[in-house]
Amino acid sequence: MKLVPEPIKAALKNRFGRRFQEQTPLSGLTTAHVGGPAEVLISIETGTELSETCQYLWENDIPMLVMGAGSNLLFSEDGFFGVILLNRTKRIEVIPTSTPPQIFAESGANLGMLARKAALAGIAGLEWASTVPGTVGGAVYGNAGAFGGDIHGNLLLAEILQRNEGRQTFTNETMEYAYRSSILKRQPRKSVIISAVFTGTQDDPIAIQERMRVYSERRRSTQPPGASMGSMFKNPQGDYAGRLIEAAGLKGTQIGGARISEIHANFFVNSPESKSNDIWQLVQLAQAAVFDKFQVKLELEVEAIGFSSQPNNGTSSIGKAV
Repeated sequence: MKLVPEPIKAALKNRFGRRFQEQTPLSGLTTAHVGGPAEVLISIETGTELSETCQYLWENDIPMLVMGAGSNLLFSEDGFFGVILLNRTKRIEVIPTSTPPQIFAESGANLGMLARKAALAGIAGLEWASTVPGTVGGAVYGNAGAFGGDIHGNLLLAEILQRNEGRQTFTNETMEYAYRSSILKRQPRKSVIISAVFTGTQDDPIAIQERMRVYSERRRSTQPPGASMGSMFKNPQGDYAGRLIEAAGLKGTQIGGARISEIHANFFVNSPESKSNDIWQLVQLAQAAVFDKFQVKLELEVEAIGFSSQPNNGTSSIGKAV
């Protein structure tokens, strides 16, 4: 199935040259290392390119997805029908003389790099982010967090491109943050994050870096190595997804090349021969087992794209979404 007309492809190829690709395997662009091809993939290098290309695709009703580090995405083996914009915007700047201290980042910037640059500038509060894989855009979109911190606690402003309203400035309150969620995530495919400004408190850079080191050590000691998407499910209120999955007897369970980690049951680790359908079947197994035993519905923290309700079906439904 193809959803990008040839004239649109020609126009995009003319603008982006070698940064325009067709049928690129998504397995090489996600931390899960699985997934089929993108019909069209374009590397985006500036905020202006991101805004203009999104507007162009929206105006022509072309399905699209803005993708950062691919750390929170699970693509089916069908891949993605439409255009994926690979967000490679990466500018990070400390805002001088701001009180409280502030730091600006484009949405494609690495979240860990943001935390490290903030630390060097003596801006405390983003230490938790140094251990979280992904980009600023994905973190702002999903209210990423770790070790008691999250984006909600640090975001000052976000520049958002909306399909119908154009460029808007969202405050922390406008984002309507909840646990691993935001108003943007609850209304998917209608907005794109261009950049964000974060705030913190002033502190000694060495003290900030020491806290980051401690967080990094804790993460290495409690989370499994290897290809994964990080936490598969959100933690239910008052409990932990990993504890529930382990209590349901699924720790170490393997389907195909995918396995529920023996170290942390909310991590699904993939071998080189793993397919996305292996992971999807494990997802449904864990959800069913936990519900049967505890009557708790586990909600995905990652975004699954292109799957039907039946994991063996392989039907892609993303084509209608933009």
